Formats: sequence, C-alpha cells, structure tokens
Amino acid sequence: MEKMSMSHEDYLEAIVMLGGTTEASVRSVDIATKLGVSKASVNKAVTSLKEKGLADQPYYGDITLTEEGYAYGTSVLDRHHMLFSFLTKALGIPEEQAEREACLMEHAISDESFEKWSSYIKKLDL
Repeated sequence: MEKMSMSHEDYLEAIVMLGGTTEASVRSVDIATKLGVSKASVNKAVTSLKEKGLADQPYYGDITLTEEGYAYGTSVLDRHHMLFSFLTKALGIPEEQAEREACLMEHAISDESFEKWSSYIKKLDL
C-alpha cells in the first residue's frame, strides 16, 4: 500500500480508534476532539480520504472506512501499539514519552523495515 501523509495516517488511525469500520461510522466532531483539530480540518481531511477511496461519507453524514481505508488505519494503529509496547516494556521509556515517540515512529518507518523489526521483536517474545 502506498504511504500517505502523516496527517492522513493520523485521521485513519483516529477513525479506527474511535470504532470506525466499513460498517460502523464515526462522527466528524469525535474525530476533531480526538485529534484536537477543528471540524473544518476534519472535513478537509475526510474529503481527501474519500478522493483516495479510503473513506465514505454521505452529505454531512457520519464517516465509515472502505476496506482499504480500514486496513490502512488498522496497520497504523498496530504499528503504534507495537512500538509503544517495545519502548515501554523493552526500553523502559516512560509512557507519556513513549506515546509521543511511537506516534512519530509509526509514520517514519518503511513497511519493509517494520516487517523485519516486527519479526525480530516477536522472536524476543516481548
């Protein structure tokens, strides 16, 4: 899957975190609250996600993800959880710091590097 901007990845991740799927929708106001942005910013981002075929939203309705959008959002969230767990459990980094750094790392690491790192971590049973 082609990488997209950090911002768009954050929106997809937030939608998944809020319970959004291909079937379950989320409200734009909830996304705005989760990300600390305005509803106008959410509307702009969702329009872009719709253009990429990652989200659906009827006129002024709630937002659902396409299968591709859900898969992408879930993969970002999975990366975040694995990175956070590694930083806190394996390295002993405080949770607040690990949360910030996992968020940055989840966007920067390539799919290939993440897969290799993930395989290595699983062998360590962390």
